[in-house]
Amino acid sequence: MATTEKSYRAATGVDEFYYAVLTSETDTSIATGEINRVKFLQEIEVEMPQEAVRAYGDNKTAEIAVAGGDISVKTTFHKVPIEDKNILFGLEKVDGISAVSGTDVPPYVAVIFTKTYEDGSKEWVGLPKGIFMRSKITGKTKEDKTEFENEEVTGEFMERFVDGFSTQKSVLFGMDKKGQTTNRDALFMKIFGKAYPGSVPQGA
Repeated sequence: MATTEKSYRAATGVDEFYYAVLTSETDTSIATGEINRVKFLQEIEVEMPQEAVRAYGDNKTAEIAVAGGDISVKTTFHKVPIEDKNILFGLEKVDGISAVSGTDVPPYVAVIFTKTYEDGSKEWVGLPKGIFMRSKITGKTKEDKTEFENEEVTGEFMERFVDGFSTQKSVLFGMDKKGQTTNRDALFMKIFGKAYPGSVPQGA
């Protein structure tokens, strides 16, 4: 029987952050709006907590079950363009001015990003359904040495039915070797219901 060679390489970077607004959803299908990319992703952290729950009897453990926690996402970008903030945070824009209010409702979105490796391979990660919350507005005076600010955006994600799987899922991922796109293309169809939006030059 043929065996697949395992990879033990650690990721060295992140790239290609995409999102699309969920426009409709049923138990068997998903529709999304335009796929958008936010460039210059610096860091991303997806928390998938689990907790072991024990049942006891006869002065010992009788059974162990696993309880899953909420999926949270923390991202850091060099800059999030105002056009993307308007969409992700559900902001109203009038006469070129974007406005924040207590009644803003961020839309449900799906997300894909990739972890990159030194050998050219990529691990694609998909988040089927969630929302992002408004980021802080910060500023700092310029000093003798130029320093670039960055922007943090946090989100909360949940499970969604994904084509081909028997139960709802909260995170999907697949690995492609250098020059291959099979799992990337499959993940885009499962998360967005649309094909990968073309070739993106490295570092573009």
